[in-house]
Amino acid sequence: MSIINMIRGLHDRVFALLENLAGSWFLGLAARLVFSSVLLMFFINSAMTKLGSGFPDMFIPAVGAYAQILPSVAESAGYDPSKIALFPWKLIVLAGTYAELLLPVMLLIGLFTRFTSLSLIGFIVVMSIVDVQFHGLDAKSIGMVFDRVQDQIIADQRLLWIFPLIYLVLRGAGPVSVDGLLRRR
Repeated sequence: MSIINMIRGLHDRVFALLENLAGSWFLGLAARLVFSSVLLMFFINSAMTKLGSGFPDMFIPAVGAYAQILPSVAESAGYDPSKIALFPWKLIVLAGTYAELLLPVMLLIGLFTRFTSLSLIGFIVVMSIVDVQFHGLDAKSIGMVFDRVQDQIIADQRLLWIFPLIYLVLRGAGPVSVDGLLRRR
C-alpha cells in the first residue's frame, strides 16, 4: 500500500467518524446558532426602534420606522405616517418591521425553518436594496465579491449572513428544533 493510499484511508476514517458524530442534528443547530448569535439582537433591537411604546402603539410602526426604512418617502410626507400611502409604502414598512422582529426568533427556535430562512434571505436582499437605493450607500460600502477588501456592508457582510440561511433552506433545522419536535409527533 502506498503512502498516499494510507493517508487517504486515514483521512476517510477520521472524517467519516466526525460525520457520524455530528449526525443529522449538528449542522442545522449550528447554522441557526451562528446566525442568531450574530444577528438576533441586531434585528430585534432594530425592530424595536421602529415600533411605538405602550399599548397598542407597541404593535404599530412609528414615524421612525418610515424614516429608517424609506427616508425619502417619510421626508416627502413631512414625517407624518397618515400622509404615506398604504400601497406600497406602509405595507413595506409593516412587513419589514414585523419580519425583522419575528423571523430571527422563529429561526432561533427552528420554527418553519426552511420558509423562515428563505424569508430572511429575501429580507436581507430587500434590506440591502433599501440601503443602496434609499440610504445612498457608496460603491466602497457596497463592495464587490472576490476583491481584496473583506469588510464591505453589502457584498461581504450580507453574503456571510445569507450562507447559513441557504444551508437551512436546503437541509432544514434538523431534529433539535421545533420543526423536529413537530415532525416526531
